[in-house]
Amino acid sequence: MASYEKSGYEKEAYDVEYQHPVVYDRHHSVVAPDASGAVHGESFVVGNSTYAKLQRLAGRFQIEQRGIERVPEDERTDKSTFKVGTMWLAANMVVSSFAIGVLAVPVFALGFVDSILTILFINILGIIPVCFFSTFGPRFGMRQMILSRFFFGYYGVKIIAVFNCLACLGWSSVNVIVGAQLIHAVNPNVPGYAGIIIIAACTFIITLFGYKVVHFYEMVSWVPCFIIFLVVLGEFAHHGEFSNIKMGSGEGEAGSVLSFAASVFGFATGWTSYASDYTCYQPVNTSRTKVFFYVFAGLLFPLCFTEMLGVAIATAIPTNQAYADAYAADAVGGLLHQVLVPPLGGFGKFCVIILALSIVGNNCPNIYSLTFSLQILTHYAQMIPRFLWTLVGSVIYCAIAIPGYSHFESVLENFMLVIGYWLAIYEGISLPEHFVFKRGMRGYTPEHYDQPKYLPPGLAAAGAFGFGVLGAAMGMAQVWFIGPIGKLIGIGYGGDIGFELAFTFTAVTYVPFRYLERKYFHR
Repeated sequence: MASYEKSGYEKEAYDVEYQHPVVYDRHHSVVAPDASGAVHGESFVVGNSTYAKLQRLAGRFQIEQRGIERVPEDERTDKSTFKVGTMWLAANMVVSSFAIGVLAVPVFALGFVDSILTILFINILGIIPVCFFSTFGPRFGMRQMILSRFFFGYYGVKIIAVFNCLACLGWSSVNVIVGAQLIHAVNPNVPGYAGIIIIAACTFIITLFGYKVVHFYEMVSWVPCFIIFLVVLGEFAHHGEFSNIKMGSGEGEAGSVLSFAASVFGFATGWTSYASDYTCYQPVNTSRTKVFFYVFAGLLFPLCFTEMLGVAIATAIPTNQAYADAYAADAVGGLLHQVLVPPLGGFGKFCVIILALSIVGNNCPNIYSLTFSLQILTHYAQMIPRFLWTLVGSVIYCAIAIPGYSHFESVLENFMLVIGYWLAIYEGISLPEHFVFKRGMRGYTPEHYDQPKYLPPGLAAAGAFGFGVLGAAMGMAQVWFIGPIGKLIGIGYGGDIGFELAFTFTAVTYVPFRYLERKYFHR
């Protein structure tokens, strides 16, 4: 137990029933059962504290009790690597990713071929960090935010957790508003707040039960969504509304491609800060290569399919007045309604409702992973069971979405696009730390994950983070702000290279900062 630092009121013992070293707190609850820092499942229900009583209640309903605590090797029993891939099929076979593709034509004025190529190659680039960090789950049994302590330090990771909370809550709000608008488009008698509550309630029930139920839902729910998107494709092709808009050229084209690429990249790489949350129950000997490529396929297929479909349908906006009016009135929901409802009637409305409910599959990872970011903010938050944080998160994003439905949806979405730059900064710190300083998996000492004195101080990460923010500000080209470098690209609204500059500024400054930090602090 030398690697675990006990507080003054804790004592080490050898538990006869569990046959492993344990540490009891003053409420006689087991808080750290072994030297690796992993917490065994039975530990959550031992004792008479309120925490233990709530966990016992959760256990009766098969609700996942584990939060940010490291998963011991003997409890990593999810041997289905296939589920690692299907997890991301449902999360991305949704209206939200379809909407990203639609942006190419009316917002960025791109052609069909250049949009398709941008979607393909930028998605590949964006999902590689998600696939990479997914391989850490089986090896260490840690959630992504806990793993991030090895990059940002015990205290520095709290800043990252705040950004992750903003991303989880913000995108959940945007997504649920889009879903509610689809429901309202089919049945105007259903007010926006009712649609928001319906989608949020479905998401809450699934995420309440935790890892196994989230995986199961994501494994099956993508199928009906995929079928309906095929119906959308078939109906659109049947009516011959597709227009092969030619790609542009020159500075304007370059700026538009870069700005569209920023939206595509931000959506694809947005899962990076969640990655190992969905593989931490995989056995330690799970092939890292298999995990990487299952996640790669599970992300690339739905992202490319839905976004390319969105581009194809958006090509009708400049040439067909009905599509232009539908998009002007109800944005993406209007386009889907125009494709499905006039020719298919009641069945078309049913398809639109199913697509609206697909938002649940997209929001489940947001709300499930939100709970770990909340727990890592303070040790007091960790004393509140994960499933209660699920309720808190659901209430918060509903409170944002309901007034946002009719007042500041566009402001909220623009804000989320700006927030998304933090992911490039996250990758600009974590990847150099792994490859340059840790030099691979052998550079980690997992049992140190909860011991500040063995983790990086976080000063280098904080300094590089500041430079990353500077890079993002200089390169962005958003509605709110066009940076001085972004303004030089293209014409008019410039070209967005915020992600590229954020990553570059962060990585280039982090390496020397971290070298000096290690030299002085020796950790």
